[in-house]
Amino acid sequence: MPISAAQRAALITATTVLLAAGCSDGGDDAADTTKPSGSPGLSALTSQKLVWAPCTAPSAAEGGGPAPSPLPGGTAWECSFLQAPLDWAEPAGETIELALIRARARDPEARIGSLLFNFGGPGGSGVTGLPGFANEYETLRSRYDLVSFDPRGVGRSDPVECATDKELDAYYALDFTPDDAAEERTLSDAQKKYAAGCEQDAGPALPHVGTENAARDLDLMRQVLGDDKLHYFGISYGTELGGVYAHLFPKNVGRAVLDAVVDPDAGVEEGALGQAKGFQLALDNFAQDCVDRGDECALPGTSVAEVESFVTDLLASLDKKPIPGIGARELTQTQATNGIAQALYSKEYWPYLEQGLEAADGGDGALLLSLSDSMNGRGQTGTYSNIQSANAAINCVDFKERYTLGQAKERLDKFREASPVFGDFMGWALASCSQWPVPGTWEHPDVSAPGSAPLLVIGTTGDPATPYEGTRAMVNALGKGVGIELTYEGEGHGAYNGGNACVKKAVDAYLLDGKLPATGTVCK
Repeated sequence: MPISAAQRAALITATTVLLAAGCSDGGDDAADTTKPSGSPGLSALTSQKLVWAPCTAPSAAEGGGPAPSPLPGGTAWECSFLQAPLDWAEPAGETIELALIRARARDPEARIGSLLFNFGGPGGSGVTGLPGFANEYETLRSRYDLVSFDPRGVGRSDPVECATDKELDAYYALDFTPDDAAEERTLSDAQKKYAAGCEQDAGPALPHVGTENAARDLDLMRQVLGDDKLHYFGISYGTELGGVYAHLFPKNVGRAVLDAVVDPDAGVEEGALGQAKGFQLALDNFAQDCVDRGDECALPGTSVAEVESFVTDLLASLDKKPIPGIGARELTQTQATNGIAQALYSKEYWPYLEQGLEAADGGDGALLLSLSDSMNGRGQTGTYSNIQSANAAINCVDFKERYTLGQAKERLDKFREASPVFGDFMGWALASCSQWPVPGTWEHPDVSAPGSAPLLVIGTTGDPATPYEGTRAMVNALGKGVGIELTYEGEGHGAYNGGNACVKKAVDAYLLDGKLPATGTVCK
C-alpha cells in the first residue's frame, strides 16, 4: 500500500519529535521595532513589487517532484521571491530571498485578501505544501488568494543543509537511545558533526532563522501583498508562528486560525514530555482499534497491553539486530520508532502501521523504513529535503535550553513512565541542541496579544504531536477575548483537513464571513 504524495505532504505539519527536539517581552514596544520609522532600507522592502511567474519544479531542498498542477478550473500556481532583511535588528542591512507561491481567488469581486498558510515543522516547505493540500482549501479560495512560503532556512529560502545525502543515511541509522558509554560517545560525536555541518553551510544566516524573524517576515509579506490585515492559517508549528506574530503585531491581525496547537507555555523538556504522552495515547488508541477488530487485525494480542508488548519486543530486537529494509539499507530501532510515530499522525495511516509492524516481525523492514524516510524528508531516489536540518536550526535558535546527554539521561525515568515506546527517544532527544554553535532565544514563546482580533484556536483530543492540552494554554496565553477555543473530539494531527464537517463549517464561516463559533464549541 504505497503512500501517496498528498499523504506525505500531510505529514509535514508536525513538529519533529524523535531526532530534533529572540522574542522581546512585550506588546507595543516589540512591534515598534519593525515600523518603517524613516529607515530607507525597510521602506524599500515594504514597497517592493513582487514578480509572479509560473512555478517551476520544487528544488531538492523542497523535496523535489514535478511542478504543481493547475487547480480546478485551470487556475495556475504562481511563484515569486520576496526580499527580507537577514537580521531584522538591522533592516537596512543584508537581505535574503523568501520563496512564495500563490493561487488567485476564484471571485475577484468578493475577494477579502490573501490568506497565508504555514503548515508546520518547523522546516516544512509551504511552496510544496500548499499545492499538496489545495483541494482541501478550494472553498476558501472563493474569497482569498491562497499564499504560502518557504520560511527562512527552509526549502528555497536560503536553506540550511547540514550534511550530504550519504551522511544523512548514516546519521538517521544511528542508535539515538544509547545503551552504554561507547554508544553515548558515538551519538555525541555525530551530533557535534551534524551541528558543525549546519554552521558551515548556513554561516552568518544561522542565528537568524528563528520564529521571531519569521513572524516579522509575515508582516512584510502582508504589506507587500497589499493587505491591511494578516489573514492567516497556521497548523502545528504554524500555530506558534501565528501566536508570536499576534504578540508582535496585535493590531495587524485579521482573520486567523490556529489548528493543532503547540503549547506556548512549554519549554523543551515540557514539550518533549507532552509529545511522549501524546504519541503514547495515539498508540494506545491504535492498539485498542486492533483489539476491537479481533482476528481482522494482523497483530498479536487480545488487549492493548499485549499489542504494545509486541511493539516494544520488536523494537528491542531491532536494537540488537537490524533487519533488511530497502535495497542495501537496513531497518534499525531508531528508524522503526520514527516510522511508527509517522503513521500515528493520522488515523488514515493506521493500516500502514499495522502492515509495517507485521512485515517487520517477519523480517521485512521496508514499509516502516519508508515511513521513517517520509518523516526525515528522504525521497525514493535517496535525496533528502532540508526539513530536518531546518527543524534543528529553527528549534535550536528559538530555545535557550542546552541539555547535555548526561542531563537527558537523568530525565529518562519520567519519559519512560510517560511512554514505554517513545519515552527513551523523547528523553535522549533533549540533547539535540547540546552541540549547537549559536545561542537560543527564549525559554518559551510569548504569544500574549492584547488588542488583537480574535484567533480561532483548534485542538484535537487525540492529537499525538501537539497534545490537546496545548489548546487551552494557547487560548489563555493569547489573552481574554483573543483566543476562541474549538475542540475536535477525534484522532490525528490537525482538524480542518481531518474530514470533520463541523470543524470545516466553523472555520469556513469565520474566514469567509467573519462569524466566530462560541468559545468552547465541541465538534465530534
